[in-house]
Amino acid sequence: MSLSKSQLLQQVKREIVEVTADQVHRDLQAGKPVRLVDVREREEVMDGYIAGAALIPRGFLELNVEDEVTSDRGAAIVLYCAGGNRSALAARDLKQMGYTDVRSMIGGFKGWKDAGLPIEQDGLLSEDDMRRYSRHILLPEVGEKGQQKLLKGKVLLVGSGGLGCPTALYLAAAGVGTIGLVDADVVDKSNLQRQVLFGESDVGRPKVEAAKSRLHDLNPGIKIQTHFELLTSENAMEVMAGYDIIVNGCDNFPTRYLVNDAAVFSRKPVVDGSIFRFEGQATVYLPSQGGPCYRCLYPEPPPPGEVPSCAEGGVLGVLFGIVGLIQATEVIKLILGQGRPLVGRMLVYDALDMKFRELKLRRSAQCPVCGDHPTITDLIDYEQFCGLPSHRDAAG
Repeated sequence: MSLSKSQLLQQVKREIVEVTADQVHRDLQAGKPVRLVDVREREEVMDGYIAGAALIPRGFLELNVEDEVTSDRGAAIVLYCAGGNRSALAARDLKQMGYTDVRSMIGGFKGWKDAGLPIEQDGLLSEDDMRRYSRHILLPEVGEKGQQKLLKGKVLLVGSGGLGCPTALYLAAAGVGTIGLVDADVVDKSNLQRQVLFGESDVGRPKVEAAKSRLHDLNPGIKIQTHFELLTSENAMEVMAGYDIIVNGCDNFPTRYLVNDAAVFSRKPVVDGSIFRFEGQATVYLPSQGGPCYRCLYPEPPPPGEVPSCAEGGVLGVLFGIVGLIQATEVIKLILGQGRPLVGRMLVYDALDMKFRELKLRRSAQCPVCGDHPTITDLIDYEQFCGLPSHRDAAG
């Protein structure tokens, strides 16, 4: 016996359970383990969706529901579409797959909006995003949800020099949505040997502005925030407040200790890297999760002049690319929540022997900043701490 469209829908709706938008909202507010699934097409979802819903177009639901929602046939699932018809058909098919607690939301997304219930309109990938990040999205460990996390990521790079340049390039290419750049320097010809964001035409420009232009040319869909200033004990907490992860690529001890202490106080991870001559190293400082901080390893700085700078001792330019990419990788892993970050581990690279080795790092209970009984609880004068003249004294 043939059925018309309306007859088919009537029959299907007699076979399934329907629920109102208000009831779904009450269940969500009560913390009930309800899995929401939006079965509309992508162009429909761009106009808005219910927070927390898995987005699976109707034509892919049966193929993807186990991987993207749940394989538990007894889980509570609520399906919705634009008006309640496609979700009813979808509910019938999930019942045939053995799901026993599947409901269709009456009135669909329109009914939800008409009831005055909250919707989300940000964070979805556009068609341009889907093309740009397609190789990420193909990875099960990333997928569309992971790319959304990257686009919501907020990362501050302290230093736009040798390490900051490759780190920024790959974070921008990966789609990290907000990248902050802190640097008070201008581009010099000597920088071009290793600072790959810059070219001859940038010489004399503030590094943060030249970097912003290059990164926006690479990916105009992300936000680049520039801080053309020195990071000091007066502004560090304010500058770092707008970011979730700090990348340390600076090459002087006062800033390294400042970044560490401010990050410990604000409970933010520091993805740290450093270079000297033919060797580089990288780690992640995250004492809030049991790992060490920079001061656990180096409670006090070395005497002034004992450790030569890159300008004094020289450095192989390509090392910055290798260590910077390790830093970028660690940032992406932290944002995605995937893999094993370099917390409590330091990766050391010897370019002459082309060899990596790993050092185990431990948190110190006696650390003056993150230890059991910290003696430093506020930011200090780091130039004086490192035995150097203050910025104000140097300027004079």
